[in-house]
Amino acid sequence: MEITGIITAIVIGVVVGVLGRLVLPGRQRIGVLWTIVVGIVAALIGTFIAAGIGVADTGGVDWIELLIQIGLAAAGVAAVERAKVRA
Repeated sequence: MEITGIITAIVIGVVVGVLGRLVLPGRQRIGVLWTIVVGIVAALIGTFIAAGIGVADTGGVDWIELLIQIGLAAAGVAAVERAKVRA
């Protein structure tokens, strides 16, 4: 993976993390750094899932892949928030 790929993954992860956070109702009590980390992980896992079901490389915008990533980010943000509340 080249440096441009890493930078792209971070940027997409930030966007996916923020979108995942916006999908959840109410206020989330996690920081920006956690949102970014969750977004990056969700983007990577979502890409692997989309590739596994054959929707990762389509013509134009990969909407299904993006929806998978946002769903994973929302689940990740909710899980991190629950873990921080219990701690």
